[in-house]
Amino acid sequence: MDKVEAMAKVCDFDPITGSIPATKVEISVSCRNLLDRDTFSKSDPRKSHCQPFTMQMKHKPYRIRKTKEVIDNTLNPDFVRKYILDYFFEEKQNLRFDVYDIDSKSPDLTKHDFLGQVFCTLGEIVGSPASRLEKPLGMNIISCFFFFIFCSGIPGKKCGTIILSAEELGNCRDCATMQFCANKLDKKDFFGKSDPFMVFYRSNEDGTFTICHKTEVVKNTLHPVWQAFSIPVRALCNGDYDSHDFIGEFTTSFKELCRGQSPLNVYEVSGDRETESNPSQSTSLHYMNPYQMNAYAMALKAVGEIIQDYDSDKMFPALGFGAKLPPDGRVSHEFPLNGNIENPYCNGMEGILEAYHQSLKTVQLYGPTNFAPVVNHVARYAAAVQDGSQYFVLLIITDGVISDMAQTKEAIVNAAKLPMSIIIVGVGQAEFDAMVELDGDDIRISSRGKLAERDIVQFVPFRDYMDRTGNHVLSMARLAKDVLAEIPDQLISYMKSRGIKPCPPPPPYSPDDPPQASPI
Repeated sequence: MDKVEAMAKVCDFDPITGSIPATKVEISVSCRNLLDRDTFSKSDPRKSHCQPFTMQMKHKPYRIRKTKEVIDNTLNPDFVRKYILDYFFEEKQNLRFDVYDIDSKSPDLTKHDFLGQVFCTLGEIVGSPASRLEKPLGMNIISCFFFFIFCSGIPGKKCGTIILSAEELGNCRDCATMQFCANKLDKKDFFGKSDPFMVFYRSNEDGTFTICHKTEVVKNTLHPVWQAFSIPVRALCNGDYDSHDFIGEFTTSFKELCRGQSPLNVYEVSGDRETESNPSQSTSLHYMNPYQMNAYAMALKAVGEIIQDYDSDKMFPALGFGAKLPPDGRVSHEFPLNGNIENPYCNGMEGILEAYHQSLKTVQLYGPTNFAPVVNHVARYAAAVQDGSQYFVLLIITDGVISDMAQTKEAIVNAAKLPMSIIIVGVGQAEFDAMVELDGDDIRISSRGKLAERDIVQFVPFRDYMDRTGNHVLSMARLAKDVLAEIPDQLISYMKSRGIKPCPPPPPYSPDDPPQASPI
């Protein structure tokens, strides 16, 4: 994929009108629960934006930037159009956002329904937690009057909220040209085929996603070829070529896209991610079938029932990763399956399976999928006990998607010095190239030029062990035998590297020996 210089350039410094900007920020705009001003459908909101001005420019009027973007038939729009602004920490930069319901092609905003308005400063947005400001939309005096007269409403009625997010832009000024096509999409229209389009989301540091591009709609086809488009790299990934962005149903990075047209850039689309992650849908890997276990439960039971025999109290901490938690919907990558932060331990495999099933009823599975927090979580326990008295085995069950590859590699390299092993079981039909790389059988895993001290990761895809006759007991036995085969050697390699010798065996039991008190 060719890479060309961006056409935009930083404006020249004018010593009369201002100072050199400290940085540039990109503002994303979304609205929630807008007023419905259409009788037979939802509003078609459009926003207009005024350019910020400093305290020294108060005498100048607002300068309106009208967008051509209209989000059809929704009260919760996420606008694709972004605003790039110069940010001055030392100045008050006032902003105003107006939202309209567009019902015709007239460019005159007075001919459209006014949905709400908000005033704020750029500093408010940047200074908010995670640089995300949420404010209620309000009516101006004239709009309140007309709303009261013609809609029998109340001027103080809630008009919804506007969400403004700011992100500092990197210095990358590259521009990427991309083109996508698809084959064998699902037929969604009753009397036709489908009218597909693609929406691109950029992954944010706080685990949320921001829309950054939407293609045109290709009518009545299951094999669309979308038009080529150009997009600034910083709008796609803020200049980070290795960052992962969720695109439709697959995960990729800009570096991978730069390979161009090749078999490595063909991605299978099997349905929307919400369906795959919804335990109530039969297509989900987490589907709770009343008659048989899903792949996650089978992998847990297969491996867990064997390794639990080597744990004295049979109490295991069980963690989930990649979900929105109640009550505020925050995304977590190391939450206790039993919901108890103070005591995440479950009693045996039955307790883990029960906690897993209960958690599916209370959390919303959500990307991105980060492994590093869980690996580091177990590593903290292992780091506290390095005398050989305990050895930790972390079992990770995944569908193959991973969003923090670099961080996970670093976590594994650090964990290789500790008394722990990692088992990764891949479920589903996804490609597991990333998991194979973490396994390190062929090439020892490294991070920042540092090789792992020893190989502690064993990965297998569960599908390779599924019995063709449907015998799940046999499938689970095959899986457990293979994934656990390397654990003894990994344990011995750690003990030898630390010069830790086995404890002497207890003396043989004699009936004449006095009874010993049981340890508490």
